[in-house]
Amino acid sequence: MTFTHLLILALIQGVTEFLPISSSGHLILLPNLTGMEDQGQILDVAVHVGTLFAVILYFWRDVREALFGIPAMLRGRLDAPGARLAFLLLIATIPVIVAGLVLKVTGLSDMLRSTAVIGWTMLLFGLVLYWADTRGAQEKEAADWNTADAVKMGLWQAVALIPGTSRSGITITAARQLGYARSEAAKLSMLMSIPTIIASGTLLGLEVAGTANAAAARDGAVAALLAFLAALLALVLMMRLLKSVSFTPYVIYRLILGAILLWIAYS
Repeated sequence: MTFTHLLILALIQGVTEFLPISSSGHLILLPNLTGMEDQGQILDVAVHVGTLFAVILYFWRDVREALFGIPAMLRGRLDAPGARLAFLLLIATIPVIVAGLVLKVTGLSDMLRSTAVIGWTMLLFGLVLYWADTRGAQEKEAADWNTADAVKMGLWQAVALIPGTSRSGITITAARQLGYARSEAAKLSMLMSIPTIIASGTLLGLEVAGTANAAAARDGAVAALLAFLAALLALVLMMRLLKSVSFTPYVIYRLILGAILLWIAYS
């Protein structure tokens, strides 16, 4: 695969993974609308690994705290902040794993990979994000995250398995509806992405483990590095912008793209 193609894939995944505009939807649209070669699962795994390292680096202090809290969590001691965070991330990840396995076994995941589906989800969940962002209170911080909120956000995250929904978008929507400030909602969404990307990446990795070759490994390494850089830049910019800007620009983008996709799908 050419470097230009790898760069386009990495930029799409890196920039859109943490913005509320759906990375999976954009990756599906790339071959659907341009006729370019489908990147395949090996590169899907690679770019997801790149974005995973970006979010781990950006939120390293919280990630380290959760990692050190795992032993206490396994002993049932949730009084320490790290153990509590690790437990809440686990709780929030269970729904998307269960839903993902159901879609995989039933074959529904492939049936949902259409331009029309992405167009409708772009529109619908863009409007839901706008509603939650403009009406939600901004009184809660990430430290206020509790089991009930983790369950609710986890259930919303499972909906993001429908292409075009956006994992970050739907979890940010849920957090804003629950009263978390914009930057705190984004932080929780990003932390939730870590175990989710690990779970999905592991599943995809096991599927393609026997098909990789030297060329695929090289392409994957390049794509992962580029996705890492793009994702890290997108994270830095978004978290800074959220101090003064709402999610409305992302909503407008979703509505415009959704309308264009529906026009293409039904014309």
